[in-house]
Amino acid sequence: MNKQVDFIFDFGGPNAYLAHHVMADFKAETGAEINYVPCLLGGIFKATGNQPPWATFAHVKSKLDYETLEMNRFIAKHTLTKFTMNPNFPINTILLMRGAIVAQAQGHYDAYIDAGMRFMWEDGLKMDDPQVYAQAFNEAGLDGAALLEGTQDSAVKAQLAKNTDEAVARGVFGVPTFFVGDEMFFGKERLNQVKEALAAS
Repeated sequence: MNKQVDFIFDFGGPNAYLAHHVMADFKAETGAEINYVPCLLGGIFKATGNQPPWATFAHVKSKLDYETLEMNRFIAKHTLTKFTMNPNFPINTILLMRGAIVAQAQGHYDAYIDAGMRFMWEDGLKMDDPQVYAQAFNEAGLDGAALLEGTQDSAVKAQLAKNTDEAVARGVFGVPTFFVGDEMFFGKERLNQVKEALAAS
């Protein structure tokens, strides 16, 4: 059986985008399967009392400056030159995350994830606008109207809530979070530790 890494993600986190774009190399290096688990970051924050760094450390300028420095180092190291902060940030990602559940069921999950990450962190689209959402996925070669309709399905809503609750139960408090078995690793900076855990498992 192949080794597996659970990747807890929400399109709303720029660090999830950055981690996503090193997953191909990570998979090639480790031989691990990457299991993308869509969860609602807002629900995780609500359940755990956590906040994003820009809110938590709003009064600590040096901390926020360092967060930016660390992000820029990661971008430079991995040549992620297409990344840009979304001018509409923060964006309510409930449509995107429900749509991930729909796309998973429809069999084009990978294409959906790639496109959603691009729309959020390269194209700077306002992806909480239903019209923008549907048009963007149409242009990516997916059926935007069908995805949008699927986001209103009660079973889809329930699955996203279940994913989110289960992530919180595992100890998740933010994204990106990775699991190797029961071992949890938070943040893109921990990917070397994830590799070590895979090698030891």
